[in-house]
Amino acid sequence: MLHLVKPLLRPHLRRMRWAHSKAPKPPKPPQAPPKPPNPPQKPEAFTLHDHTWHDPYSWMSKLNDKVAMRHMDMYMEQEDNYTQAVMSGTDRLQSKLQSEMASRLSFDLSTPPLKFGPWLYYRRVEEGKQFPVLCRRLASLQDEFISHNLPSAGFDFTSGKRIEQKLIDYNLEAQRFGGYAYEELSEVSPDHRFIAYTMYDKDKDLFRLSVRNLNSGALCSKPQAERVSNLAWAKDGQALLYCVTDQNKRPYRIYCSMIGSTDEDVLVFEESDNDVFVNIRHTKDFRFVTVNTFSIESSKVFLINAADPLSGMDLVWQCEGIAHCIIEHHQGCLFLFTDAAKGGQSVDNHYLLRSPVDSSSSPRIWEDVFVSDPDWVVEDMDFSHTHLVLNIREGRNFRLCSVALPLPAGKGPVHLKELHPQFLPLPKYVSQISPGPNYDYHSSNMRFTISSPVMPDAVVDYDLSNGNWKIIQQQNILHERTKVLYGTASSASISENTLNTDVFNSANEVSPDDQQLWNDLSEFYACEQHNVSSYEGVLVPLTVVYSRKTKKEDQNPGLLHVHGAYGELLDKRWRSELKSLLDRGWIVAYADLRGGGGGGKKWHYDGRRTKKINSIKDFISCANFLVDKEIVHEKKLAASGYSAGGLVVASAVNQCPHLFTAAVLKVPFLDATSTLLYPIIPLTAADYEEFGYPGDINDFHAIRDYSPYDNIQKGVLYPAVLISSSFNTRFGVWEAAKWVARVRERTIYDPKRPILLNLTTDIVEENRYLQCKESALETAFLIKAMES
Repeated sequence: MLHLVKPLLRPHLRRMRWAHSKAPKPPKPPQAPPKPPNPPQKPEAFTLHDHTWHDPYSWMSKLNDKVAMRHMDMYMEQEDNYTQAVMSGTDRLQSKLQSEMASRLSFDLSTPPLKFGPWLYYRRVEEGKQFPVLCRRLASLQDEFISHNLPSAGFDFTSGKRIEQKLIDYNLEAQRFGGYAYEELSEVSPDHRFIAYTMYDKDKDLFRLSVRNLNSGALCSKPQAERVSNLAWAKDGQALLYCVTDQNKRPYRIYCSMIGSTDEDVLVFEESDNDVFVNIRHTKDFRFVTVNTFSIESSKVFLINAADPLSGMDLVWQCEGIAHCIIEHHQGCLFLFTDAAKGGQSVDNHYLLRSPVDSSSSPRIWEDVFVSDPDWVVEDMDFSHTHLVLNIREGRNFRLCSVALPLPAGKGPVHLKELHPQFLPLPKYVSQISPGPNYDYHSSNMRFTISSPVMPDAVVDYDLSNGNWKIIQQQNILHERTKVLYGTASSASISENTLNTDVFNSANEVSPDDQQLWNDLSEFYACEQHNVSSYEGVLVPLTVVYSRKTKKEDQNPGLLHVHGAYGELLDKRWRSELKSLLDRGWIVAYADLRGGGGGGKKWHYDGRRTKKINSIKDFISCANFLVDKEIVHEKKLAASGYSAGGLVVASAVNQCPHLFTAAVLKVPFLDATSTLLYPIIPLTAADYEEFGYPGDINDFHAIRDYSPYDNIQKGVLYPAVLISSSFNTRFGVWEAAKWVARVRERTIYDPKRPILLNLTTDIVEENRYLQCKESALETAFLIKAMES
């Protein structure tokens, strides 16, 4: 770093050296800003519902047209060169940002080992390797290789190699799959003899199933199926059921493969209706495999006896419309967690039902477990042999509690409070509670990841038998180290007190003395929660994070994040790359719009299909709030959206281009009309339920109204925009390319507000150093846009 500051500290020495040397060359005249690419226009007319429109760039999505794709390749190369030219002046800034972000990566060598049966399973990265290795070791030998005197040393991998068993080396898998090691599914058999996993085949654009013998390390000769979407073990690990997709990526067939047998895999089920999708999973006790079929018309759940997977399927639940249906089994009872309509009336939240396995009634009778309580909304649940764990939402706040099993029987639904739930301690400002794999049904421990905007993710083990808890892994951003019980910290100088992983007694609230144990950063970074009045007086939650050291009223630049789709929670986790913005005086805000999660089904439905415009209005309201309340300077507001969030940002820019100075869109959904009407990447029923059916005239007009590509204003100045997409067709780069070309064509050109297309050739999510590079580019772009 010193070489960067020396020229600033010693300018007089530089002048002295120049005085004794030759006269300097005259400065070069300022170069003209690079000109953006100008792809050819080939207008094509489309008509639906007596409405005709023209698309001058539809040729970019014609993947089977060789001539069009040759033009597309040339155009993409031009876009890549243009982006590099525009951003060339930020090379040093990007390098600095990348170094900052890379220095904050957690360098723990191992994920926290997860106990499943007699084994501890974990992934660790070997020195000099890009991808991890999946390993296991016997839990009974664990303590022998842990340093309790120096917790920062963690597990002694060098000495412990003799008890470690390597299961999958993903560096070798990358050699099998064209340099990628992108795993979608992995399941260890209940007898711990095999692992079934799917890897992405880049060349074929599909996921391929492999089964590996964990004792020998060899791949099994079968099954080796392609286009696998789900899998479930049966018959105590002797049989594997897996679901495959058709050419349109619709899961539709279930096969059963007997491991070690040379017989052909047996077709168990096939769904012939092209509108129906299939999904399978096993219950946590491995007693049953559940088969879910769903479409816009109905949802059904079937049971397969795991002990005899070829004995047929029994229908145990059905309802109208698409519903979330998860079935678990506990001591002779089936438990169904669902958001299906009741008595023909839509419900706002999930609820829990139960029915005896051996019920003889037809149709099967299900009874409510809990009395509905609007103050305690159950967002998620998980079972162990002895406890039921519930993720509860109180308003917008999350809590985690457990109740002992079995639950009272024969009394009808009960109030959850009557069961004396034990609440597990949580830190402040929890934004999300994510369950761990928790494979071990018979374990009293259950693992969760606790997330907050001002706290690095904490991996926590809760002992349900006594309520005790311990942080298994958490990065300490301030000291650039990782708190980890079973891995290796990045600094060997951590004191025992700082890295204490003893068990703490639980309470409903974390005491102030215990708050520091979570590596909470709220002493340095403030977290504020606001309710913003939006369209029709609806209050939209807005979370604002900033550095206490650099906050200045009405002076700070700001970045507003959004998602607002599929009823999913907006990711408000602490992200170390954002520290580079926060420490430079930026405000980072998160808008929980209608269409997203955290507010029940009505909140989701009020931001989808014909009501999608509500998501955009909510976002604009939140942006105006930041400016009106002088939280962010009126000329320094930027926006960021990923996928469906990109649609919201781009639509808001169309409506209020003056409101934003810059925007970052990551693999955004921009050409809604064409994508929904003529899908290139197959869409699901959930996609149409979210964004609308073009065949429905009301949905069609709504799509035309909010579609970013179809509503770009003419003759106005747009903010600077950086769109990140990929050459990989899974991400639909043509949508980004079309939008970029049309914005440049229709809006006022200003080199200080460039429209850039950043292209990658890799799956960025699988390479954290590539993530740093991409994040550094995005951050440099935002800083450059504000300085301009």
